[in-house]
Amino acid sequence: PEAPSTRDDIRDCSADPPYLPPTATNTTARLAMLRGALRTYGAHAYIVPSTDAHMSEYISARDARLGWLTGFTGSAGTAVVTQDKAALWTDSRYWTQAERELDCNWELQRTTSIESIGMWILKAVPAGGNVSLDPFLFSIDTWNSYSRALHGSGRTLLPLETNLVDKSWGDQRPPPSSSEIYSLPAEFTGSTWQEKVAGIRQRMEQHVRHPTAVLLSGLEETAWLFNLRGDDIPYNPVFYSYTLLTNTTISLFVEGSRLSVAARESLRSGCPGPLCVELQEYRQVSAHLRHYARGNVTVWLGTEYTTYGLYSIIPQEKLLEENYSPVMMAKAVKNAREQEMLRAAHVRDAVAVIQYLLWLEKTVPQGQVDEFSGAQHIDALRWAQEHSRGPSFHSISASG
Repeated sequence: PEAPSTRDDIRDCSADPPYLPPTATNTTARLAMLRGALRTYGAHAYIVPSTDAHMSEYISARDARLGWLTGFTGSAGTAVVTQDKAALWTDSRYWTQAERELDCNWELQRTTSIESIGMWILKAVPAGGNVSLDPFLFSIDTWNSYSRALHGSGRTLLPLETNLVDKSWGDQRPPPSSSEIYSLPAEFTGSTWQEKVAGIRQRMEQHVRHPTAVLLSGLEETAWLFNLRGDDIPYNPVFYSYTLLTNTTISLFVEGSRLSVAARESLRSGCPGPLCVELQEYRQVSAHLRHYARGNVTVWLGTEYTTYGLYSIIPQEKLLEENYSPVMMAKAVKNAREQEMLRAAHVRDAVAVIQYLLWLEKTVPQGQVDEFSGAQHIDALRWAQEHSRGPSFHSISASG
């Protein structure tokens, strides 16, 4: 029979033998490794999200656990694996893509609701079974939703600090970023990091509960607070980090060797004293928080960016929870300099778009341009503009 056209080239698992398009990934060996890890840890099911430990909208290649395990490369989804079943949940943007990328080891579930995932787990896992996950990859809300879905069913939600996908992925997993973390010049920010820290401490003092510390988990929170930038995640000028800011100390959890000389000097300029940034290892955040939470303290955090893993370290009575941290709220209000810079950036971008439209008018009638070359051209025009660090997402290019 003729090969299916690429437009509808999707898997057919009912055929004998099953038909898989060339875009599908063979996941048999990966699933076998993960299932071995499940047996070792006494888990009957394992939930794999598409997020990272900072609830980032975009993730790095190192955090693409769902993509590695399933072959599915869409930006949103959840997988659940048991000893004899594997299923992927994703939304309607990605159904066709999933049918092209999954092999026949996987069931595709055309919904994203946690109730639907819970129902599937209840059928696939016998009563008395453990459903495990990495608590440092789930938001507080998502964790609570799974907890409710399994409540009273005889299945236990089991947090595992060892990530079983990472264990299976082994040395094939991409290494962490080693690129430089750099300071943003004062002319772009309109306020120094010391002024920003003072502003956040003032909010702590004025809050009715007088929190003793603010915990920052969102990557843009720490980047904004210290006027630092990196490129750990494509299209996002951020770097992996956490911050614990108290009334008198500042702990920045980051791979310190990656800080530029200027960045390091800027952070250490107030040492010793309340404006001295103590650099700690990125991985030490849990241990540090556990130690801090033993004292007579109140930790203020934004639940939108904090994982259940970090949240569960702090005793409930020592928590001050709001949707967004005071840093996220302060970051949302742009100062005059930032507003000026935003406008200037939009003008430069508009120049690139106008150049592009002019180029299209000349080039399209000659039959010389398609969506891909068009996207490459506008990216090049944007890069040519002063101060460009690249686009904020992959150019979406379509015609017709």
